[in-house]
Amino acid sequence: MKKVGFDNEKYLAMQSEHIRRRIAQFGGKLYLEFGGKLFDDFHASRVLPGFEPDSKIRMLQQLGDDVEVVITINAADIETNKMRGDLGITYDEDVLRLIDTFRELGLYVGSVVLTRYNGQTAADAFYNRLQSLGIRCYRHYPIAGYPSDVQHIVSNEGLGQNDYIETERSLIVVTAPGPGSGKMATCLSQLFHDYKRGITSGYAKFETFPIWNLPLKHPVNLAYEAATADLNDLNMIDPFHLDSYNEIAVNYNRDVEIFPVLNAIFQKIQGSSPYKSPTDMGVNMVGNCIIDDEVCREASKMEILRRYFTACINRIKGNGDENAIQKIKLLMNQSDIEPDDCPIVSAALEKAKATGAPAGAMMLPDGRIVTGKTSSTLGAASALLLNALKTLGNIEDNLQLISADVLSPICDLKTQYLQHRNPRLHTDEVLLALTISALSDPISNTAKKQLANLKGSDAHFSVIISDEDEKILRRLGINVSCEPQYETKRLYHK
Repeated sequence: MKKVGFDNEKYLAMQSEHIRRRIAQFGGKLYLEFGGKLFDDFHASRVLPGFEPDSKIRMLQQLGDDVEVVITINAADIETNKMRGDLGITYDEDVLRLIDTFRELGLYVGSVVLTRYNGQTAADAFYNRLQSLGIRCYRHYPIAGYPSDVQHIVSNEGLGQNDYIETERSLIVVTAPGPGSGKMATCLSQLFHDYKRGITSGYAKFETFPIWNLPLKHPVNLAYEAATADLNDLNMIDPFHLDSYNEIAVNYNRDVEIFPVLNAIFQKIQGSSPYKSPTDMGVNMVGNCIIDDEVCREASKMEILRRYFTACINRIKGNGDENAIQKIKLLMNQSDIEPDDCPIVSAALEKAKATGAPAGAMMLPDGRIVTGKTSSTLGAASALLLNALKTLGNIEDNLQLISADVLSPICDLKTQYLQHRNPRLHTDEVLLALTISALSDPISNTAKKQLANLKGSDAHFSVIISDEDEKILRRLGINVSCEPQYETKRLYHK
């Protein structure tokens, strides 16, 4: 069993209660800007073992009928077909996906806001599409001088030109498909319009990281910097919090830089600001629910290392640059970690050296390490997956999980009919073959039943594995990293 460092049930109770108190502070209406991922927060679950990826959604579900979701999307991102790199879909398509997901989870989606709307043709088409689907849609416009010209921003020609979003509930969760979508500006616009209408309302921000009540150089906070190395985010002591309360709190550079402007806007809209620091604006209770600091420290160090390998691979693929790598190297120095400190890294490299071919190593949730090597029929990822299932099922290493009668026809199909260069099976193909074998072979069936027990494992490979292999392993709950090199010297690797 993998060690736990975070009390998820305590978090759900504490976080929802804290938000209820913040709603009450503002007379019963709160616009809550949600940064990061509302669901599938796998980064948080990796650095805080015990944190469930759907914890934030479950917390909102506890607030039930108080919650209304508003989704913002930058009209310019619609026009340019901006993509979500992790999902491979455009931002506008992701808005539809988010609406479906929230509805399936029992959360009410009130509307969609097109921010920075300036008559873009594609934005108009999306607006009409939403309307035809029965989804309320609003337009917010570019504001000259935003965010520094407070006098103009807080005026009828500034925030006043935006559509007023009709909302029905007390907690308005403002989220988006990605950064730069105008979540904060949408909240400020609503505060302005509410004030003009005599409606008492407030603003708060939900950001899981950095964790304000952990030390600046705590590995959990450093892991956040590693995750955002390409964005140049920088954790720092909140100077406003220190000055106001003589208390050290951690925030990040963008919130610290924008706070004086936000404070002035609050004062202009409502006559006074409810906050003395950017940390005050936050509602995050994650730091109060860590129950084993050492477990979270070690998990975060491994996450920093994974981010390092990812940054190196992104550079090779043309999706990153040297700056991100150098920043993560600095974070590794601050955390006193080297690649060789991770046992699966050295195990994968040793296996590759011994076999003269690509190889992988996996640390199972109970700490046992398994290796796998490339063969004539299995790639490194497939071999490692099968060996892990054998180990979990206490199956002897010399026993075959997939019979030759099943394996050979698939290999022939790949090379003779599907024009593949080699017959080796990817992980998705191996899982299908294992499922077929399990129909008649009790040993294969035992192995298949171990798939759920792979969750929380860590795998490392001596070469960059295929996108399909990585996707399947991640779906099984396995954290994946690779050495930044391809198996061959070919230039095209799809």
